[in-house]
Amino acid sequence: MSWKDTAEPLLVRMPAVRRPEGHVPFKRKLLWTAGVLVLYFFLTNVKLFGLDIDASQNIFGRFGSILASGQGSIMQLGIGPIVTASIVLQLLGGADLLGLDTQNDPRDQILYQGLQKLLVLVMICLTGLPMVFAGNFLPPDQAVASTLGVGTTAVQGLIFAQIFVGGVLILFMDEVISKWGVGSGIGLFIVAGVSQRLLGGVLSTPFIGNQSGILHTWFLFATGERAIGPVLAPQGLQTLFVTPGGGRLLALITTILIFAVVVYAESVRVEIPLSNARVKGARGRFPVKLIYASVLPMILVRALQANIQFLGRILCSQVGNTLPFGLGTYGGQCSQPTGGLFYFLAPIQAPGDWMWWLQGATQPIWQILIRIGVDLTFMLIGGAIFAIFWVETTDMGPEATAQQIHNSGMQIPGFRQNVGVIEKVLERYIPQVTVIGGALVGLLAVLANMMGTIGGVSGTGLLLTVSITYKLYEEIAEEQLMEMHPMMRQMFG
Repeated sequence: MSWKDTAEPLLVRMPAVRRPEGHVPFKRKLLWTAGVLVLYFFLTNVKLFGLDIDASQNIFGRFGSILASGQGSIMQLGIGPIVTASIVLQLLGGADLLGLDTQNDPRDQILYQGLQKLLVLVMICLTGLPMVFAGNFLPPDQAVASTLGVGTTAVQGLIFAQIFVGGVLILFMDEVISKWGVGSGIGLFIVAGVSQRLLGGVLSTPFIGNQSGILHTWFLFATGERAIGPVLAPQGLQTLFVTPGGGRLLALITTILIFAVVVYAESVRVEIPLSNARVKGARGRFPVKLIYASVLPMILVRALQANIQFLGRILCSQVGNTLPFGLGTYGGQCSQPTGGLFYFLAPIQAPGDWMWWLQGATQPIWQILIRIGVDLTFMLIGGAIFAIFWVETTDMGPEATAQQIHNSGMQIPGFRQNVGVIEKVLERYIPQVTVIGGALVGLLAVLANMMGTIGGVSGTGLLLTVSITYKLYEEIAEEQLMEMHPMMRQMFG
């Protein structure tokens, strides 16, 4: 008996959002999407009952925007468990250890979806339990424990229960948008979180945020309430371009450049001509974009890094600030590694992490250079590998794409109408473009982090936001076209 026969009774009974029967009107899709988005913003502002907010730590740091996490809220875990479960499944599927044919076998498709949900529940527990019980990241409020007449362990259990509910909610919110809305829930939540931080980095003031936004800071410079220093002096240029509390022109320039580069890269493509053998004059093109696998595989790479850093912080909270075997040394409250293996594996998050000539090096220069090299290597290779996994598991590979083109009645002019022939033509482009695009996105993410961005948004978060927004625009335009011409919906499905 295979593992599929053993696990099938459980996996087929995993709760699921019912699929719509027939076509969902575009306006209704927008309503579902907007409703889930409002619910997400509401839940990120529902603080965990029993949590000592002042003593809690920001566990994910800048990874929080990528993981759509709401620090100290019921959305504490964000999409982290979903992404981690996807990493596990992609690795198992890439090694062909699951034995599931998700392309042709409906039974295997149901088992795969059930297995993914089961893994998400497991990851919620594996991520939430250490946060609450293993370290002092989400400490219980002693006043709440006294009021309820229970011990701190009971309050910790209550905090974990809320985190677990939040993880389950975001899982089904993502499924609702995927089946009833526009785009994907994961992408929408990332765009929402990053956009919120971008607006805060531009518009916030000390009255409504922790620090001044760019516009408020420039206003202070213009009115003379804050001095830049002599224009040509190094200190004045540092304040204007780099200093977090200064003009942050470099962050503004980097943000604009990333927007422009990603939009341009989305438009770069190789177009394979297609024609219909049955209908004369019916022609089309299959675009193989430079960023063929999209930017979404970067979530998997950064989530892997976030889990590695979270493991280091857990070990630090249990062992002390100096980990054995050279694994790492940490500063106060285990917030950031300052040496050892976990330091070299920590990604560059801001200019201050590597510009030793401006702010004074806290580590030897050779260690900073090694850290930059490790981050670049991790993102380039990881971006390419996860892009390949993404293409294969989402039926975007040459074989699956050739089958889709053949089923639509299209063929490549000058070639026989055969699936194998189409596949061979696609193999000339898709694998190479997938690797190049994945590595390019990884490089852009590292460069954006090194230069800094508005609102302290990570480079990966900014890349994801631009790419997801661009694809959302394309999907909305396609939906509107289908609404205007129903016959096109019947042709393209």
